[in-house]
Amino acid sequence: MKKIFLSIFFILTSSILFSADNAISAKQVQINLDWLWTLIAAFLVFFMQLGFAMVETGFTRAKNAVNIIMKNLMDFSMGVLGFFAVGFALMFGKSYGGFIGTEGFFLLNWGYGDNWTLAFFLFQAMFCATAATIVSGAIAERANFKAYLIFSFLMSAIVYPIFGGWAWGSLFHGNGWLEKLGFIDFAGSTVVHSIGGWAALAGAIVLGPRVGKYSADGKVRAIPGHNIPLATIGVFILWFGWYGFNVGSETAADAALPLIALNTTLAPAASSITALVVTYNMYKKFDAGMALNGVLSGLVGITAGCANVTPFAAILIGVVSGILVVYSVLFFEKIKIDDPVGAISVHGVCGAWGTIAAGLCNYNFEQRAWEPVFLSQIVGVVVAFIWGFVISFILFKLINKVIKFRVSEEEEFTGLDLYEHGIKAYPEFPISHIK
Repeated sequence: MKKIFLSIFFILTSSILFSADNAISAKQVQINLDWLWTLIAAFLVFFMQLGFAMVETGFTRAKNAVNIIMKNLMDFSMGVLGFFAVGFALMFGKSYGGFIGTEGFFLLNWGYGDNWTLAFFLFQAMFCATAATIVSGAIAERANFKAYLIFSFLMSAIVYPIFGGWAWGSLFHGNGWLEKLGFIDFAGSTVVHSIGGWAALAGAIVLGPRVGKYSADGKVRAIPGHNIPLATIGVFILWFGWYGFNVGSETAADAALPLIALNTTLAPAASSITALVVTYNMYKKFDAGMALNGVLSGLVGITAGCANVTPFAAILIGVVSGILVVYSVLFFEKIKIDDPVGAISVHGVCGAWGTIAAGLCNYNFEQRAWEPVFLSQIVGVVVAFIWGFVISFILFKLINKVIKFRVSEEEEFTGLDLYEHGIKAYPEFPISHIK
């Protein structure tokens, strides 16, 4: 009998220990999966830099192609270093009052073995670089390269991170005042895209329109891009990378991912069709450029609410985004704000709409109930415009006093490739210099 009791005790003890070991192992596996997915998502967002470069290059003239890709390259390089030195600390460091982070400069708060800090920094640095590169397209073909590099660094070190901390600080060590109000922006329709869009608006105003964009009587002249197929490749790359942008913002390999991925598919599909239909009704032509921007506007629009709206709502958000981007582009052209790639409309305007829509369409999936949020969304959108536009306008003006931000008319006429970089993107082919 004694042997029987000892055997039972041994079996029970072994089972308990085995179960405990399995539980520990399962928890560690989940942690590793979360980290792995976050890193993979970061790499996808990095790939978006190529997409932006292709879109901007295709939508602009051949004589500026090298300049465009160099600005995109430097946006990432300057952005990552600026975010490493200053931006990450301002955005995610311990915050007093929820306004600005105060620790973690140069990642000095990282301790050996604290690998989540490294993964989280890398993911957020990709977002920062995205916000910075939005400005490039809106001021393309007439910006001084050296002056632009200065702004790009300041955008990544100060402009983007401070607002980002207001909305997302608690994702790490901060506690932003906007998120305390209940502000919803899951992956950055406003935090990333509107801030980038309003900075782009400031730059376009300070630099003025390209030579030849408006006739003597003020009529708009089309300045077509040189390579729509290249821009199309860029849009597909961006759409692919956006799965890292939106789905990766969960920073966990869990059950929420499929809904986010589905919404990130439906909204841009609806938006591209809507933009195409609207422009066809206007011009009786299927406008490829506007359809491409329709995809991007839908992606920007769904970014804020991709985790908290239903698939049907995602389609609705995309439809409105497709309408907005068309009329927004026409509006800015009419008031003589020259944006060669439509960045202000795609990112600024549709980012604001997407953030408001995330609140209006907010759905509690656990309670299966619609729970609209409005006031905090309006506050966030308005504050983003004031901060993003005003501080960027001031920075553009200050930099302009040190280094003239706008190149000369002769340099613009020749093309920035030769003036800034001394080479042509297409040396074998003649390039038109028609103003």
